[in-house]
Amino acid sequence: MNAADLKNIKITGGYWKARTDINRTVTLTTEYEQLKITGRYDTFKQIWKEGMPEKPHYFWDSDVAKWIEACAYNLIHHTDTKTEELVDLIIDDIEKAQWEDGYLNSYFTVVEKDKRWTNLLIKHELYCAGHLIEAAVAYNEAIGKKKFLQIMCGYANHIDSVFGPEKGKLHGYPGHEEIELALVKLYKATNEKRYLKLAEFFVTERGKQPSYFDWEEKQNTGLLRYNRKKGTTKPYSYVQAQAPVAEQTAIEGHSVRALYYLAGVADIAEHTGNMDLLEACERLYENMVNKRMYITGGVGSTPDIERFSFDYDLPNETAYAETCAAIASVFFCNRMLNITKDGKYADTMELALHNGVMAGISLDGTEFFYANPLATDTRAVDEETLEFKAHMGYKRRKWFGCACCPPNIARLLSSLGLYFYSYDCNGIYINLYGSSEFSHEGMLLTQITNYPWDENIKIRVGCDGGCSKKIALRIPGWCRKLSIRIISRNVSAEFKKGYAYLERIWHDGDEIDLFLKMPVEKMQAHPHVRHNTGKTALKRGPVVYCIEEEDNGKNLSSLVLRSNDEFQSIYDDNFLGGCVYLTGPAYRLSEKEFSGMLYRPYSPDYEKVEIKAIPYAMWTNRTPGDMLIWLNII
Repeated sequence: MNAADLKNIKITGGYWKARTDINRTVTLTTEYEQLKITGRYDTFKQIWKEGMPEKPHYFWDSDVAKWIEACAYNLIHHTDTKTEELVDLIIDDIEKAQWEDGYLNSYFTVVEKDKRWTNLLIKHELYCAGHLIEAAVAYNEAIGKKKFLQIMCGYANHIDSVFGPEKGKLHGYPGHEEIELALVKLYKATNEKRYLKLAEFFVTERGKQPSYFDWEEKQNTGLLRYNRKKGTTKPYSYVQAQAPVAEQTAIEGHSVRALYYLAGVADIAEHTGNMDLLEACERLYENMVNKRMYITGGVGSTPDIERFSFDYDLPNETAYAETCAAIASVFFCNRMLNITKDGKYADTMELALHNGVMAGISLDGTEFFYANPLATDTRAVDEETLEFKAHMGYKRRKWFGCACCPPNIARLLSSLGLYFYSYDCNGIYINLYGSSEFSHEGMLLTQITNYPWDENIKIRVGCDGGCSKKIALRIPGWCRKLSIRIISRNVSAEFKKGYAYLERIWHDGDEIDLFLKMPVEKMQAHPHVRHNTGKTALKRGPVVYCIEEEDNGKNLSSLVLRSNDEFQSIYDDNFLGGCVYLTGPAYRLSEKEFSGMLYRPYSPDYEKVEIKAIPYAMWTNRTPGDMLIWLNII
């Protein structure tokens, strides 16, 4: 399948329209203000001197680049002269900051001028280059201005002159992956095969022994390295360099790096036909979703350097589940979906979008989570220190010292339509549901729905005369009962790998009615997930629910559900921006018989109560307090 062109897609209503509108009108402005306040926006002006405040950091370029990319996507459908002028001004500064040989990095231009390409493991040079390339490609595609793209082609040419398998070049690769997928985008934008070849080199060189990072350290003694006590540098599993990817059996290390890398691996597999790489992507995906992923689609279970730990290790209160990792999962799964036409990748993409990603931003679009725990007790959180240690807490923040997540979620929301539709020579694939339009080769598909709150999706077909293209509807893996009707008549469909294929002569005005039954389900974790033994989580369709102190009082862990009790789903247009919440019976363990004792013989006493559960993505948008996803069940 081919990814659809964003110019041919519009989000027209419902949940996603509200969120993308806020992103465009509020979030981008909020982030611009933070970029200005913290010195990031002006970093390419090269005015910083030793002793001045706001010393540039080696990942700042990426923060600016992601914001530019988000702006670019929004400019496709929304003319905004002010935003375009702001972007053009910073592109002017970027051009002036570029070295004569094409090199471009604001940190190494003013802070460590003689250290470029000496510490690939730590210093994010290639990572920042990748984000700048993505921004340049997006800006060119959005409004046709080529200046930024030409600047980044110059930088890519420089990088190609430095790295590669040839004698005299560095045989290195980034400590933080990202440039791999960016170079593929640049190749597709320019048709310059050198960029694809360089991306392939970075993908396939990684993990070869002896390690490049060992060689790098020997050449440059005294470099800043990761803390060896945390096991991060040898055997380099933290940066997915413990072995070539084709030999890896489990997804390891820093979760964002791992998934950016796999997105790049998938790109190279698609463009080169390398089946070993594709099989590695499939193998590591299965390990992730079946053994290392939260029910919210979040990944990276430990705040110990933001990494995957081991199979079935999924703690709740200390879950890291970085917003960027959920976003990277969307990138990876979308690529695998288009390569394989297998709906399981869209299932994971949808789960992450509705839960692990959207928990990362407040409903008003002004505050963000870096980490996304699945349970919080406000008494256990030191708000003064935990932001510094692990970006964790029960209140979203306006910004972070390491601010990768806010502009990342902005660029994802700005480009959200890309994940809704795909196509091939035979027809159109609807991968995600939500009110939207997609035009392709004389055919217009219009989704009309309040999904994910509503079970019904109407798809209106527009075309001139008869059209014989197939329309493939994704049938989510969570759905166990469905119906498909065309012009109010039941129809049969060919079901394959999570899609229902409808083939007929389509006429203007034809309507498809898709019904996906969404009962409230009590979910159970694998028995090896020790943190959730004897517990359940509430889920309806793609949406995972949680309970908050605001609705259910303190000591949420004392609540118990019974397996046969049913929950009611209620849509309220005035609650949390419009959503379905759940109500149902629970039982609270009584404290009365303890009389000051810490322990007593087992004799539980329950008080029946009514509880209210809200979508996890919307937690702590009211009064901050305790939260819980996994509840006790008997």
